[in-house]
Amino acid sequence: MSTALQNRIRRLRFDHNEMTQQELADKAGVTRQTIIALEVNRYVPSLVLALRIARAFGVGVEDVFQMEK
Repeated sequence: MSTALQNRIRRLRFDHNEMTQQELADKAGVTRQTIIALEVNRYVPSLVLALRIARAFGVGVEDVFQMEK
């Protein structure tokens, strides 16, 4: 059974002083292309990456990623 994972990365970037994809990528230790793929739901992050992204925004993982119902 496959579960779709949704995220609020684009919204959170906007809410954090319009953080660029590159700034988030640098904070999370990935490439800008990875952030792009995440934002359009073409890539499911590892747990470690999900935690790094949440930490970059100062929020919990559940505030960034949600399982689609």
